[in-house]
Amino acid sequence: MSPDDRSAAAAAPPLNPLLTGGAEYPFVTLERRRRELAPAGVQPIDFSMGDPREETPGFIREALRDAIPVVSSYPAVAGQPALRTAFTGWFARRFGVGLDPDTQVLPANGTKEAVFLMAFAVVGRDEAARRTVVIPSPAYPVYEPAARFAGADVHLAPLRSGDGWRFVPERVPEEVWRRTALLWLNTPHNPTGSMLDRPALERVAALARRHGFWVVADEAYAELHFGAVPHSMLECGLENVVALHTLSKRSAMSGYRSGFIAGDPRLIAALRRFRPNVGVATPDFVQAAAIAAWNDDAHAAGQRAKYAAKRTLFLEFFARRGWRVEASEATFYLWLAAPGGDDVAFVERLLRIGLVVLPGSYLGETGAGFVRFALVPTLAGCHEAIARLEAAGAGVEP
Repeated sequence: MSPDDRSAAAAAPPLNPLLTGGAEYPFVTLERRRRELAPAGVQPIDFSMGDPREETPGFIREALRDAIPVVSSYPAVAGQPALRTAFTGWFARRFGVGLDPDTQVLPANGTKEAVFLMAFAVVGRDEAARRTVVIPSPAYPVYEPAARFAGADVHLAPLRSGDGWRFVPERVPEEVWRRTALLWLNTPHNPTGSMLDRPALERVAALARRHGFWVVADEAYAELHFGAVPHSMLECGLENVVALHTLSKRSAMSGYRSGFIAGDPRLIAALRRFRPNVGVATPDFVQAAAIAAWNDDAHAAGQRAKYAAKRTLFLEFFARRGWRVEASEATFYLWLAAPGGDDVAFVERLLRIGLVVLPGSYLGETGAGFVRFALVPTLAGCHEAIARLEAAGAGVEP
């Protein structure tokens, strides 16, 4: 073999640097530590990922089974008219906002798909384009890598305990807003469970329209509330705004991958043109299940009651131990100040008794010192977790 042949044989084909470097996805890191630290023979109880363990209501499963076709065909990107109508009907009942099912809504394969694609749709490539994506942090761990894959610049806006973990747009410099293409707004908020009220949403909407950027409001937890009822960003008008909604949490349908994008028809039209290029469309039989779910509100109230019972159980236990919970107004998350202040060390102590929770620092530097409990195990699992905590006593504290 000649030197040229050896050189060619040794040359490695390229990979996107975002796939070969940087930090692990947070849940990959946590799973690795669980395997290293959890005791053998003890069934782990997982409070780390927001994946409901409650049963999907029977009428939804029946709708899916009844819709499985003998011959399967490609689904339309825009979804069935009955699905878009079911979503707009729910939105009107829930938020009092009327939406045009033909121009202002688009189905998504869960909100994660919508999150990942959004920056590709709005971030320009030339030097004069707006290229900044603003992300309040700590945050759902897909917003930032999705922006970077799209070639965007990322501005992390730190959330603060003193602000109740609520986004304060005035803390973002004006010069950042002038180059912003997209602001991610997550309310109710993952991981802290904080909520923005209507006046706060109005301020954000006015800012977006003044500076000319998009607001994408991730409202995945809008149905999981235990006091004040969350508002939608679309209550402030549709101009420059879209909202994301999903059945994953509302209807215990995380595996169905069914959600919606709704709002400004300009962005909906652009996404409708874009999405066929990446091959995503919701299967028709999943759409049938989604139609049944969006058309029924009683089961969502039932799901909420289940989380309320688990929430009360843990809040009472944390209070007995003197452990401080902040924000946690909505969602099925509790945002707990880690005893001793080191969130990773506290999580590792919990792993040793077979409990899995997420360090706040895995979701952004400003989350350090806190842990996120996702109340997704069954009520029986929650009782078992508290029994383990009580048995461990001071062993889980520094």
